[in-house]
Amino acid sequence: MLWMVTRRLLTSLLVIIGSLVLVFTILYVLPGDPTDNMVDPSMATPEVIANLRHQLGVDQPFHIQLLHYFGSILQGDFGKSLLNSDPVLPKIAESFPATLALTGASVLVSVTVGLLLGVLSAIHRNGAIDIIARVIGLFGISMPTFWSGILLILIFSITLGWFPAMGSDGWRTLVLPALALGTVGSGFIIRMVRNSMLEVISEQFIVTLRSKGLAERAVMYRHALRNALIPAVTMTGMLIGDMLAGTVVVETVFSRQGIGRIISDAIMAKDLPVVQGVILFSAIIYTLVNLLVDLSYTLIDPRVRRST
Repeated sequence: MLWMVTRRLLTSLLVIIGSLVLVFTILYVLPGDPTDNMVDPSMATPEVIANLRHQLGVDQPFHIQLLHYFGSILQGDFGKSLLNSDPVLPKIAESFPATLALTGASVLVSVTVGLLLGVLSAIHRNGAIDIIARVIGLFGISMPTFWSGILLILIFSITLGWFPAMGSDGWRTLVLPALALGTVGSGFIIRMVRNSMLEVISEQFIVTLRSKGLAERAVMYRHALRNALIPAVTMTGMLIGDMLAGTVVVETVFSRQGIGRIISDAIMAKDLPVVQGVILFSAIIYTLVNLLVDLSYTLIDPRVRRST
């Protein structure tokens, strides 16, 4: 168990380092100069631009810039915004709770709807419930979040007036964004749980449990569902990363303040330190979530615990 945790931690560290190098390299080779939006065009003489590039350190070779960036990250310094010189990390920390609330609510919607409909779909295979669940799952997978967000605003905000269309104050402003983002995840979980449950139900030990007279509810929910949970847990871990990325669209549609809006605005303004900081922060969160998912396998399935 201890060796497994150590191995997962080392792997996670390598993933974070790789993400940092990849993001830095991509932003380095992108066209454009970070000083473009920092200097008044009427004052943008070659001497002024050269002096500013030297102050920012962007006139140095790639490997020198990368080493300096690594050193700053190790000291907890994610850099400063090129637009207003505000430190990047406090800016991310201020907006992250709103994004965390949206991601958590979206995951709750995805897991609750996905597990419920996935299990019912497998138990009532080829029945009315199965058909309805599969249609809902297909609808969730196929529907873009920006379109579902606009549709939810049109129905529940403008037409019915139940929830506010924009903002990030209070739980009422969280409902529609969470539904827009969580619908996509629920579609994947429905299909994953259904297929896993059907596979487990056909196993020999399920037949044995039924032959011994165990109640069907106990067979399905105590034994079959537990064995079918590992793929669903894996999918949930992947969905958290997708939802962190999806907040860029959803927070823009619903005018919510979060790291999705921060990176969207930073990309438009070519504020590279903010873009790097948000992507690196998201990569760290995503890696930690997948580490927790890996460790949760040992709690769900004793076979995994014994094999480690």
